[in-house]
Amino acid sequence: MSEKIVQLNEEVIKGQIRELVRGSVEETLNGLLEAEAENLTQAARYERSEERQGYRSGHYSRNLTTTSGDVTLNVPRLQGISFETAVIERYRRRESSVEEALIEMYLAGVSVRRVEDITEALWGSKVSPSTISELNKKAYVHIEDWRNRPLQGGKYPYVYVDGIYLRRNWGGEYQNVAVLVAIAVHEDGYREVLGAAEGMKEDKASWVSFFQWLKGRGLDGVKLIVGDKCPGMLEASYEVFPQAKYQRCIVRFYRNVFSVVPKSKVKLVAKMLKAIHAQESKKAAREKAKAMVAELQAMKLKEAAKKIEDGVEETLTYADFPSEHWTRIRTNNIIERLNREIRRRTRVVGCFPDGNSALMLVCARLRHVAGTQWDNKKYMNMKHLEATVEDASFAG
Repeated sequence: MSEKIVQLNEEVIKGQIRELVRGSVEETLNGLLEAEAENLTQAARYERSEERQGYRSGHYSRNLTTTSGDVTLNVPRLQGISFETAVIERYRRRESSVEEALIEMYLAGVSVRRVEDITEALWGSKVSPSTISELNKKAYVHIEDWRNRPLQGGKYPYVYVDGIYLRRNWGGEYQNVAVLVAIAVHEDGYREVLGAAEGMKEDKASWVSFFQWLKGRGLDGVKLIVGDKCPGMLEASYEVFPQAKYQRCIVRFYRNVFSVVPKSKVKLVAKMLKAIHAQESKKAAREKAKAMVAELQAMKLKEAAKKIEDGVEETLTYADFPSEHWTRIRTNNIIERLNREIRRRTRVVGCFPDGNSALMLVCARLRHVAGTQWDNKKYMNMKHLEATVEDASFAG
């Protein structure tokens, strides 16, 4: 006797369950609307009562996108009394959790076109690019508050700065816009994103404005500024933070030297450069650099020798600080990693309609990384810096 085999279509079952849940949500919401109408009028439908405050005048339909799918609300019409429902805000077309999900998707790096496809798959309706733009404005309000928050971390001995270029639309033409970023390690040893601002281009005026903005919000106790050799930034840092020293990122310095070195000799020159910054003191590093300059001149790499001779001193400032911090403060890698994350996200957008939208998206990624990866992870032990300062004071 053959046994009957029952086959289940998983997709059909899932669809039926989804429809059952959507129907329950729709029925519940409409029930709540009816209960609100009865409470306002102080009478049920067709009920005659002396306490009645108004009269029903039918219903009107409106769609609402929820996490369970699209539902149709039958909103009661009332005469003699206004019907302000607490179930759903007036003119709202999406549940707040749906709006939050759309904002999170965009800020996380999902393209607008992909968001449209996802919303159709999840909730049965597409969301237009203009809708996403309007929703993002809500998120930008909170991001702007975070960007202008007071800096309450006390003193910030180490500050890392850099500029990242993005494309924007300027009067119908596509141009580059610089977003200036500053990150610091405060006296407790934790990293913090100090802020980001639109700089148009990395000139002195932009950097002075940026540094003064940070200082006005509470940036204090700066001992070292780490960054690339940007003349505008250097002049601005000396002007706004005259007591701070400057450390040129050694990675950027290496790249600058490699630009005038034949490809066949890049590996050799790289080993020689690393040997300079592997020395145990600034004096030994200077001597190593001097020997390297002579060796490069003998190899007929005069341009590379000139770059090292002129710029190596700017890369040795880290040696004035605790040796335990050297690997952390002689490069700008802390910002380079963030820049890669920002470029990964902004590559999806391509070209921004204006500078503010570019700035807001950059700040959103900065806030996300700092809030999820930095909060509970100490970057360096600042007791070594305290000991160095005490020793210097004693010697003085």
